[in-house]
Amino acid sequence: MRGRLVIGSPLQLLLLSCSFALAAYAGVRLAAGDWFGVALWVVGAAVLHDLVLLPLYAAADRALLRGLDGARRREWAMYVRVPAALSGLLLLVWFPLISSVVEARYRSATGLPPGVFLTRWLLITAVLFGGSALLLVVRLPRLRRAAKRRPPAVH
Repeated sequence: MRGRLVIGSPLQLLLLSCSFALAAYAGVRLAAGDWFGVALWVVGAAVLHDLVLLPLYAAADRALLRGLDGARRREWAMYVRVPAALSGLLLLVWFPLISSVVEARYRSATGLPPGVFLTRWLLITAVLFGGSALLLVVRLPRLRRAAKRRPPAVH
């Protein structure tokens, strides 16, 4: 039996085409002024992610799994991974404002004080971890029942 090419619905094709067109337009507009700077930024971001960030968060995940030793507690890892990933993503996106690197530029462009971003990011991070902990507490009885039904892991 030959493999069939799955194209998708007309709506999916339209949305995909629009997203490619929008990305191409943004790329042309972005690179129009300083294409070398944009290319350098993209390559630098890829290198920074692959050589610095990926080993860091892989090591943090390994440390988390070692800290949650035991089959039952390994299920708890997602309750730490998800808020940590969301908080890290917010930090990555808003880092110039959180770290006050572009404070003067932000104030002159918007007229707003930039000093609130660190506090708000810390508050959002606390809410993410608190909500995840609350969700874990609510689901803990169900996790314990499921763990009791499972046969013991063989190492």
